[in-house]
This record gives sequence, C-alpha cells and structure tokens, in this order.
Amino acid sequence: MDKELKSVNDRNTGDGTQDVKQRMEELIRLIEYHNNRYYNMDDPEISDYEYDQLYLELTNLEQAYPQLKRKDSPTQKVGGIVKRELKKVVHDVPVISLQDVFSKNEVIQFVERIRQELRDPVFVVEKKVDGLSVVLRYHEGNLTEGITRGDGEIGESVYENLLVIPSVPKTIPAKLPYLEIRGEIYMSFEAFEKANRKQEETGGRVYQTARNLAAGTMRQLDPNIVRERGLDIFIFNLEICQGREFNSHLETLKWLEDQGFPVSPGYVACRTAEEVWEAIEHIEKTRWSLPYGIDGAVIKVDNLQDRILLGMTSKVPRWAAAYKYPPEQKETVVEDIHIQVGRTGRLTPLAILKPVKIAGTTVSRASLHNQDYINSKDIRIGDTVIVQKAGDIIPEVLKVVPEKRPRGKTQPFFIPDTCPMCGSKAVREENGADIRCIGANCFAQAVRKVIYFASKDAMNIEGMGPSSVEALMTQGYIEDFADIYALADYRDELIERGIVGKEKATDNLLRAIENSKQNDIDRLITGLGIRNVGRQSARVIAQHFPDIKSIKNASYEQLIALPDFGEIMVGDILEFFARKETAILLEKLERAGVNMKSYSVDKKQDNRLEGKVFVLTGTLPGMTREQARELIQSYGGKVSGSVSRKTSYVLAGKEAGSKLNKARELNIPVISEEDLMNMLT
Repeated sequence: MDKELKSVNDRNTGDGTQDVKQRMEELIRLIEYHNNRYYNMDDPEISDYEYDQLYLELTNLEQAYPQLKRKDSPTQKVGGIVKRELKKVVHDVPVISLQDVFSKNEVIQFVERIRQELRDPVFVVEKKVDGLSVVLRYHEGNLTEGITRGDGEIGESVYENLLVIPSVPKTIPAKLPYLEIRGEIYMSFEAFEKANRKQEETGGRVYQTARNLAAGTMRQLDPNIVRERGLDIFIFNLEICQGREFNSHLETLKWLEDQGFPVSPGYVACRTAEEVWEAIEHIEKTRWSLPYGIDGAVIKVDNLQDRILLGMTSKVPRWAAAYKYPPEQKETVVEDIHIQVGRTGRLTPLAILKPVKIAGTTVSRASLHNQDYINSKDIRIGDTVIVQKAGDIIPEVLKVVPEKRPRGKTQPFFIPDTCPMCGSKAVREENGADIRCIGANCFAQAVRKVIYFASKDAMNIEGMGPSSVEALMTQGYIEDFADIYALADYRDELIERGIVGKEKATDNLLRAIENSKQNDIDRLITGLGIRNVGRQSARVIAQHFPDIKSIKNASYEQLIALPDFGEIMVGDILEFFARKETAILLEKLERAGVNMKSYSVDKKQDNRLEGKVFVLTGTLPGMTREQARELIQSYGGKVSGSVSRKTSYVLAGKEAGSKLNKARELNIPVISEEDLMNMLT
C-alpha cells in the first residue's frame, strides 16, 4: 500500500469537491485495509502514528465536507471484526475508542472545554499501555468470562486463555452479584524478546511488536501457548458493578487494587490544563525506562456522574481523550546490507546501521523486508537515513535523507538472483513480493528446517536445539530431518567427539528422538514445514485423514472443505506433497519407524470427555503432562491452566502444588493417571 499519500490541499482543483471526494474514498480504502492488518491479522504494515495521521485527515475532511461523509466511514465504527474460530459474545457495554489528540494545544482545548461545562473537575492522567483491550466478567467473585473488543458490540471469548495468565485474578474477595471491568492485555519487552528468540530458533514467524504478539497470542485456541508467552494485564476502567456504588474513577481504581487487580500504573490526578500537560510530559520522559510499551497517555474526567452528564458523540466519549506520542526518530548511516536466508528460502535484506540510540535502546540493524520496500525508499549502502521503532519496538528505516547521499558513490541495491548460502537460483514469487532460494540443497534452509522439525511445536525432540542441529549438520551426521532417526547408529562416535555433549546428554537426546516416533501425525505434519500450515491447521488435517498417505493423495476438493482452509494453504499443501523430495523424505521417515497414522481419526467419534474441563498438576508416573493434555483433547475434553468452579477434574501427580489445594477448597474431584485411563478404557 502506498504510504506517502499527497494531501488534498496539494492538488489543483476546480471547486475542490471532486478531488476531496476522491481523497476521502482513498483514505477510507487505506484505513479499512490497515484496520484489517492491525485488528484481525495482528500484522500492521504502518506505524500507529502514520495510521493516526490518515485517520485524522479523514476526520477533518468529513467535518469540512459533511455532505460527502459516508455512513459506513471507518470514523463511525470500531476497527476490528469478530474472527470465526472463537465463540461470539455480545458486550453488555459497548467497547468504544477514545478521541485522539496529538498536540499540547489540542490537550488544552479538551481540558478547557470540560472546565467550561463542569464545576472544578478533576482529571486523571494514565499511561496508555500498548496491548489488546479485553473485558472481564465476574459473578459472585469468580471470573466467568473474558471478551476481546471485536467490533465494539460483539467480541470473542478468550476466557480459557485468561485463566492461564497469572496476573488475571480468577477469584476476588468481594462476592458481588456482577462485576465487569476493562483492561489491557500486554507483553513485557523481556517476554517479547524471549518469545521471538524461540520463534527464530524454531523457524517460526518473528513478530514485529509486542502488541502484535500479545494480540495474536490471545487469539490462540491452545491455552498452553498463551501460558508460555508470559502475558500480563492492567485494569483501567470499571464498567458495571452490582452491589456497590462509587463516586469517582480514582475510587474505583483503589478498590480494584484492593481486590487484587493490577491497575493502570502511575496514574495522576490533575485540576488544570497545565497540570495535565505536565503529567503527559512526565510519562513521555520516563516511557523508555518502562518494562512494557506505551503509545500515549489517557486523560479522563474523574467524577462518574460528570461522565454521565458529558455523555458521548456517535463514536467517542466526551469525557476522555488519548494523547498519542510521536515515534522518536534519529539519523544514522546504512553501512552495509546483508541477505539472510530463512527456513522457507526467503531472502531478507538486513540494513547494517551505524549504532544509534532510539527509544531507550541501541539500534544497529533493521529489516528492509523485500525489494519493493528498498525500491520505494531508494535505500542504498552509504545513505543517511531516518530510523524509528515501529510500535517503539522494531527498528525500521523510515526514509532516506537525499541531500546527505555521497555523490557518485552509491548504487541502487538489488537482492541477488542467486542464494548467498548455496548459489542456487533465487526467484520472485508469482503475485508476491518475496524472493526465495529454490535450491533443494541449501544449507541455510536445511538447518532451519531441521530446527523447526525438532522444535516443541513440532516433533518436540528435547535437546535438539539450534546449536546441536548446526553441529550435527556441519559434521555431516544429518542432511535432512529424516536423518535424525539414524543418529543412534553413531552413539559412541557422538559421545567421543562431544558433538551434542557427553554420554548423558547424548543418551537423553537419542531417547527423545526414539520417543518422538510415537507422536500423533499432527506433530509430524507441523514438522514437515509446509508453508502456511501451523500446529492448529495440522491438527485439523490429522482429524480428517487416517494417515500420511491419504493426505498425500488428497484432492483439492477434500482439502478446501476442511474448516478455515483457504485456497493459498490448500495450494501449498498440494504443491508440497507433489514434490519428489517429499516422497523421499516420507519414505525415509516411515522406514525409521516414525508413526504415519492419525490417532485422532481413530478416536474421532469417541468424544466421551466432551464438556469436561481438566486441570493438570504435579508429575505423572507414566506420561508427561503434554502427553496427558493431548490424550484428553483427543477424547473431546479441554485442559485449563487454573482451577475454577468450571473445572470437572484435577489430574494430580507427585508434588502437586497449589492447584490441588484449590481443588479441595472447591470440592473438585481429584483423579490420578490410573483414574484417567479407566475413564478411557
């Protein structure tokens, strides 16, 4: 999408109306496109600041030309739509956005308008944490539901995912009939970096911002993934409270804090416009030292009755506003451009920058994404560029400073048409922007493929991390992931050479490899690394086909009929199984004794645990907790991360912790591994 759009004011117009209308149509198209990227795909292409400028321009044009304003304009609705995979829930209170302001003058105008309508109002200034807005519902002190914003009227239930976030209270002291509060799910910088390191190690998608990853994580259908990602929450508003009355927002925040909720941190009460602006400036000065991302400050009227008097417009409350900080930008120099080769063969250009401090950290490299990105900005080695952090997290080259380009010393940069790792031909995707190595024997691709195959989300071979894989492949023990299953033949040699460690480490790895042969085929399908097929899609395939052979022979019509399978994914699956090298790999895996049949299909009609919710705690004698979770799910049951009144059974092993005590308090049945197996036989 073209981000460098010209303003209407720069155009030559007759009476201007036609050009204004065209510009408004263009802005609506852009905003709706970027809304979808942000809210529904969790993969924005532009920064929040750039989006805000597009939105502000459309708002101003609609105010200046009301006769041209469309009823379906993005300014009249919330950006997100409900996804199909999660249960729809109607909001009790519409989840609305706030009016955005971008300057000190706009802040003062907002405050003074309120002061003219109210008598000596108090304002509360809070940090605007950058995450995913959710609504929590409590009945009689127990968490009963959690909902995303969705389209503002209908959201998605993420209750199961909220149960595994430690900072979300599952019960509170006040046993009120009904309590509804609103908060922001976020991911700390530390958790974000840890999650992205894991993605890189396993060859998965690397997220651009903590907000994207937090939002994507909350939409996962597997709570175990949510548990691993280390999400947190801040509560910033009380929506409904039955059984108790409050006079002010400050009073509600203090009460919520007493109930065990982590509330909006460092909020400040102010009375004048100058005090409000000072609070906003203080947040901006300290924002880079915070362990989480913020994208602004929120100004709210404190008195709850005053909020009712002020009311709201057709879209935003008149008693609150959000000040958006512009991203910090710095000049630096592109010292070089390197090409990285990913698991799928994608060639990604990486700008090596002269180190510069931005948003609290030193930046020395930035992804240039693809050739189109380089061409649109005309980025060259030796250029002085403006750099910022998208979402204050991911470094990006914003633009070149042309007047500082060394004369006659730079050349346009082109991604090579050969792979820098293996020398094979690299070609551009049809109808796409990526350039990929098509070499069947590319070492860089091969290493990442094996790492991904062995990763926790795929075959879950513990001890086979990136360093072990690279060492084994460099030394010639592995050429592809099927060779993993021949490593036992080299046990003594591996121990002697210490390639993956001494005797204990080597034997542990070989044992993990042997155990992985019994995995259900959803893990094998994941590990094969088919483009656009992740763990959830692999599970769907495993539930509908009895074995790998039937998947290999599946038709387009069979695959497109699977839940949520689209043409692109189906095309990638068909293309993958049509390759000769795939047939060779599968034959090697089958000869090695790797399971090729679906356990899920065998139990497809046996949903005897449907409607039952299990919580696992302690060490089980005959299986890992991951194996127990998959067993329960294969019979239609659900596994939750915490005990609540909705829990059907607690499966307890040795050294069971607080979950066991909680189960006894709530009179939840506690069962052993033997009891579980008796249920299934």
